[in-house]
Amino acid sequence: MAVGDGNIGTLYPVSGLKLGIASAGVKKPGRKDLVVMSIAQGSTVAGVFTKNLFCAAPVTIAKDHLARATPRYLLINTGNANAGTGSSGMVNGERCCAALAQIAGCETEAVLPFSTGVIGEPLPVDKIVNALPAAMENLDEGQWLAAAEGIMTTDSRPKACSVQVDLDGCLITITGISKGAGMICPNMATMLGFVATDAAIDTPTLQNLVRQASEHSFNRITVDGDTSTNDACMLVATGAAGNERLLEGTAAYSKFEVALRKVFLSLAQAIVKDGEGATKFVEVRVSGARDEKDALKVAYAIAHSPLVKTALFASDPNWGRILAVVGRSGLENLDLNQVNIWLGSAQIVEDGGRASAYSEEQGQAVMNQDEILIHVDLGAGTAVESVWTTDLSHDYVRINAEYRT
Repeated sequence: MAVGDGNIGTLYPVSGLKLGIASAGVKKPGRKDLVVMSIAQGSTVAGVFTKNLFCAAPVTIAKDHLARATPRYLLINTGNANAGTGSSGMVNGERCCAALAQIAGCETEAVLPFSTGVIGEPLPVDKIVNALPAAMENLDEGQWLAAAEGIMTTDSRPKACSVQVDLDGCLITITGISKGAGMICPNMATMLGFVATDAAIDTPTLQNLVRQASEHSFNRITVDGDTSTNDACMLVATGAAGNERLLEGTAAYSKFEVALRKVFLSLAQAIVKDGEGATKFVEVRVSGARDEKDALKVAYAIAHSPLVKTALFASDPNWGRILAVVGRSGLENLDLNQVNIWLGSAQIVEDGGRASAYSEEQGQAVMNQDEILIHVDLGAGTAVESVWTTDLSHDYVRINAEYRT
């Protein structure tokens, strides 16, 4: 179950990056579950990773390799997270990198591994290694959709986005894919995300771009409040478009950043819309906050509330649950008489109490929609922040109860 039609649109190839997909049978025989991304020489690569202290072996290896060499290949498997696997997980992850490096003729450190799936199970190295030649044989710049399908786990549909932007007469392409449906909560970026552009960007600038874009997209979503052990989001710039290298503070940089954030936000919101068991896509917007921290504190309190999320699933305009969450969110010196709350266009709370013009019918009309806005104005400042979340349904429980069966 997912919200919206999931229409992806055109996915433009990114010159300098090729994708290969194969079936390793990591969890299910015959499933396309292995993706290789080949990055042209001269490209730059940057990324952000989970802050979960029990980070998976591939996260540790990828961060180490990224610091030691210029990446030439990304190796992604689904069906097994290689997390909670101790020292053997590190050995197995390195073995997979070494096997791909041998085929590709590059150093092992030039391969970055990424895994997603069941935690605590040994990585089936032989299955992955045996499937690598097939993935390498079908490397092609046009395989973005197949790659989006190849990194799915409990996702019900692939997630991808592509835009083109003119920078001083040079056409720049940005294309990306993501995966994730459960165990989604920020503190890094997303479950897995891979975005590439043919723009020329140096590594420090690219790192700043991926950090800022992730902060305002993948770090603004939550499905269930759980931060994964395997989260990673990578940004590749091949430079094949031939543009002048982007520099912060220039008009070209600003225009590119707007386009990049559009892709990141689309990929992040696609994860929420495909949240496990989701029937609603919900924006929680908090305005009138003293600062960003206060706004996000209230927004996430609402987005994580089981009572609010179950009311959303029931299409029940039980606005008292929202009011209660604002009150217990932990804000200091909150003036309740300044708080106003809306469900869509229907004001439900005015100056700290029930809005005089509000009716149950107004609230019900909003709650019957698939996409809902909950807007809280704290009346304490000028900061505005939004997070995106889902309802909590029977299917969420079922999907996670049956995940390993």
